[in-house]
Amino acid sequence: MDINLPEVIAEVCAAFVEYERALVANDIETMNALFWDAPETVRYGIAEIQHGGAAIRQWRETCQPVPASRSLHRTVITTFGRDFATVSTEFTSDETPLIGRQMQTWARLGPAEGFTIIAAHVSLIPKP
Repeated sequence: MDINLPEVIAEVCAAFVEYERALVANDIETMNALFWDAPETVRYGIAEIQHGGAAIRQWRETCQPVPASRSLHRTVITTFGRDFATVSTEFTSDETPLIGRQMQTWARLGPAEGFTIIAAHVSLIPKP
């Protein structure tokens, strides 16, 4: 299996950057488009759990936007072949002294489709 092919890293990076842009801008339509709309999709948030694309979409309609001061640190993208990747990052903001951790699993689900998030986990911890 090919790990970290440069062109696949670039593709996943572009999708991740687009998701992050949408997250900070509270662009719900783009965030929803980048999550797989299927019952198997899972998102574990800081204080909530969603199972399935419908639950994620419903939650997005009422959740608080992330702070505009959100800043990413130590982002790691790892790709496996041409259709599967993980993205792990840490984040901070002016609104909390805690450090955030975010992990996403991305997959290409069809030959004509780009990468989409199939699972995500977000958590906060005290700064080490």
